[in-house]
Amino acid sequence: MKRASTTGLFLLLGLLWGGSFVAIELGLPHFPPVLFASYRFYIAGTAILGYAFITTDHWHPRRRAEWLVVGISGVLIIASTHAFLYLGVPFISGAVAAIIISFSPVLTAVFASRLLNDRLTGIGLVGFVCGLIGIGLISKPDPANLLSANVIGVGLVFASATFWALGGVLTRPFRTDMPVQSLQAWAMLLGAPLLHGVAIARGESVTAVTWTPIAAGTLAYLGILAGAIAFLIYFELLDRLGAAEINLIGYLEPIAATGLSYLLLGRLIDTLSIAGFIAIFIGFTLIKHTAIREFLSAAKPANT
Repeated sequence: MKRASTTGLFLLLGLLWGGSFVAIELGLPHFPPVLFASYRFYIAGTAILGYAFITTDHWHPRRRAEWLVVGISGVLIIASTHAFLYLGVPFISGAVAAIIISFSPVLTAVFASRLLNDRLTGIGLVGFVCGLIGIGLISKPDPANLLSANVIGVGLVFASATFWALGGVLTRPFRTDMPVQSLQAWAMLLGAPLLHGVAIARGESVTAVTWTPIAAGTLAYLGILAGAIAFLIYFELLDRLGAAEINLIGYLEPIAATGLSYLLLGRLIDTLSIAGFIAIFIGFTLIKHTAIREFLSAAKPANT
């Protein structure tokens, strides 16, 4: 992996994670939604924990702060985020869900400004409004039917993006030496049984699973390719690029999801959804304009 180009790994990660939204859409007819999510993270968490056990001596939480980070990540980033995502996708396409999830970095900046006293400038506030306009364009609310399937789906996936952003902000104050692969593994293995418990509480049962080649294939894709392997690529890119730049992957995922949705399902997102994605991306660039400018300046080759 060290020899692979950063651009190549970035594109591969965007393809794998973008494809996960299409895999969820393909797999949901065969699984109860929240149970499906729990199976994914049992598989991914076990695989990443095995990798952490082999590659680091610090493969499990040792201190209170590390357990707190695992707890926040497991409850908010894994369990809450994916419960709402898997409940929302049956109402909207996976590609549209990917666009809504791309609002997470915008929400992250807003939560950080409120909870961590990070300064949100006037331009950043305009960016947040642009993002909200994008969500409105995607949801296409009908005044005569405010509880349409599309609005419900967008609302559920928006809640998913909110929990992802909130979890990311709440873990920031904790400084630990725990490797990111160990943290992710334990968060997944905490989130998976929490999701399983929610599934049972909703009346979801393993007897409702229909094991077909599509069911097995989508679960394997989500657990191994989009789970374990994609996260290993993410860890590598995190080391190379840093946390701010890796956020840009969220804007490659909807493009990959849309392309795969067309190739596999023959579906294209509508014009309003495209406009919504553009508005969300503009919102992100306004909020992160300083970091993006610094990143582009650093990436520019020096004059010889």
